[in-house]
Amino acid sequence: MQGKKCPSEIPIRYIKGVGPKMAVLLEKLGIKNAFDLLVYLPRRYEDRSNIVEVKDARPGETQAIIGKVQKVGTFRARTGTRITEIVVTDGKKSRIFAVWYNQPFMGKMFSIGQTIVMYGKVEVQARLQITHPVFEIVEKDSLEGSLSIGRIVPFYSLTENVTQKYLRRVVYEALFSAQMDIEDNLPTYIRAKKKLVDFKFAVENIHFPYSMENLERAYKRLVFEEFFLLQIVMAARRGRIKNKGIKHEKHEKLAEEFKKLFEFEFTGAQKKCIAQIEEDMAQDKPMYRLLQGDVGSGKTVVAMYALLMAIKGGHQTAIMVPTEILARQHYVTISKTFMPLGFNVRLLVGGIDESSRNFIKEEISRGETDIIVGTHALIQEGIDYKKLGLVIIDEQHKFGVEQRTGLRQKGEMPDTLVMTATPIPRSLVLTVFGDMDISYMKEKPVGREPITTYWVGEEKRESVYEFVKDEIKKGHQVFMVYPRIKKTDASQLRAAEDMYEHLKADIFKGINVALIHGRMKTDEKDKIMDDFRKGRYDILVATTVIEVGVDVPNVTVMVVEHAERYGLAQLHQLRGRIGRGKFSSYCILIGEAKTDNSSERLSVMMETDDGFKISEKDLDIRGPGEFLGTRQSGLPELKFGNIVKDFSIMEEAREEAFKLINEDPRLEDPRNRNIKKLVEERFGKTLNIGDEHWIT
Repeated sequence: MQGKKCPSEIPIRYIKGVGPKMAVLLEKLGIKNAFDLLVYLPRRYEDRSNIVEVKDARPGETQAIIGKVQKVGTFRARTGTRITEIVVTDGKKSRIFAVWYNQPFMGKMFSIGQTIVMYGKVEVQARLQITHPVFEIVEKDSLEGSLSIGRIVPFYSLTENVTQKYLRRVVYEALFSAQMDIEDNLPTYIRAKKKLVDFKFAVENIHFPYSMENLERAYKRLVFEEFFLLQIVMAARRGRIKNKGIKHEKHEKLAEEFKKLFEFEFTGAQKKCIAQIEEDMAQDKPMYRLLQGDVGSGKTVVAMYALLMAIKGGHQTAIMVPTEILARQHYVTISKTFMPLGFNVRLLVGGIDESSRNFIKEEISRGETDIIVGTHALIQEGIDYKKLGLVIIDEQHKFGVEQRTGLRQKGEMPDTLVMTATPIPRSLVLTVFGDMDISYMKEKPVGREPITTYWVGEEKRESVYEFVKDEIKKGHQVFMVYPRIKKTDASQLRAAEDMYEHLKADIFKGINVALIHGRMKTDEKDKIMDDFRKGRYDILVATTVIEVGVDVPNVTVMVVEHAERYGLAQLHQLRGRIGRGKFSSYCILIGEAKTDNSSERLSVMMETDDGFKISEKDLDIRGPGEFLGTRQSGLPELKFGNIVKDFSIMEEAREEAFKLINEDPRLEDPRNRNIKKLVEERFGKTLNIGDEHWIT
């Protein structure tokens, strides 16, 4: 191999100490080339740089201790255990023992008079002792070249037959290889402005830091670059939204006429969001807005104004939701409001018979439908829109990236409104939805009573049942939610079907109890929900099928069984099904917290009903990948940064990225020539950019 190459061009097998066999093992860690190795970050560090003499050994502390080997011995204990021990002294009175169990070969490693440094926890067992220490034999009174003692030592995630010692040595060889050119692709002017170290310094000190200060500087540099490249994508996509879209006409009296369709007063948040959407849609570029609203904040009404504005301009509109129940809920709500105005509203879900489906498809293709409400059926082949002007995606986190994109691609640059009742923390908004405009709805409609939440154990079950009976006597209704449909022999969890029979026959005699779950046929579920809304049932036993899209103002109690098994977001969504009327409402969580996390979740539910605070806590507990689900969210794989812990760096990087794209939208400035290539290499697959012309 002649001349220097960039790390990504050097297969891992050509790094000194690797070869074909070890290359196979390293590939299991995702290390295929020298660059992968350089950015394979340690998961933790141990500071072994402070080496003390034997006389300074302190019991209970983990220390690096230097001394001379005075004695070496191997013997068998009464239990049969083979024990190897050496005595290390400072040449005076102080001494400490190093002990290994069932490793007789260790005795051959040492000879009397050698100088060694050993690292481990100092214990007192009738003498000072370190059990199974890490050690280095010091040659010529120098530790130079040691990667395990006398420095801040990295620890990596490993795979079978790859040791820490081996991986440290391979990383070291790569870092200081003469065949490799570790160049810096981050523009010098940005590094200077943000006072960032160069890339070579960063990778050297992220693996083998000369000090904790250097480690922090290296970490910030690598995290900043990663976030900067990610935000370049967001800024470029945001810039691309400047492309020509549909310019909807702004009617001065439309908002006032719209408000008259409802008997309630809009909240300040609803008015503000309607104004933002109206302003977006009046522009000649496509709207791409995320509407974040807590459960019960009235997002549907805001979305309906967007529908009205698009239809007034002669365009079709589509609303995609994740479940049939939510689709039917939206269909009923929207139809009641818009059908009297002469608008044609259609429902397209999986349970519709073939002849009806074909009729609706033909209507859509002829442009005779104004509003199409449906599930992912809206993006199936054969669904052709004549003039799609507005796309609304509700509960967006339930859809994959391709599904969300697929609906938008059914039209030519339609306006897009994405809604979520699962508030997303700001750090994730900037990471995943950084190319969107954001609207927030935190107010609840006037007259809504707060929901009181209790967490109780099994011993309170009878009291819970009595409370439910009292609420029913007042004329109110109740949800009782279970984690499973059927009980299994292997599980002690209560299940919806069994508890339905038990509650109906033994606990709530004379009270009308119904059952609903996801395996029922669509018609059966629809009838049960319709009868429950009309008050024909007092209690609805259910699974999480009611988590989204159920709005029954007369329900005042939500009982959640085995509450410790649910995530915070799901518990909050379930609780959001009640408190929608003018009555005081109560959420009762029955559960036994068996872990700190489950205890923390249930405690948070009692402390607040603010979905935005709950989402921040949920992100803190679960981490970003699990919070959104990497597959669904489009969350890129981050090698360096943690979007929660490193949020301040994220904001710095975002500011610089958006400024750069604003000044050089096509990255034509010679100083920025490597940025596009870096982005495609780092995020090409996870952000679907690859060959796509993502730069404006």
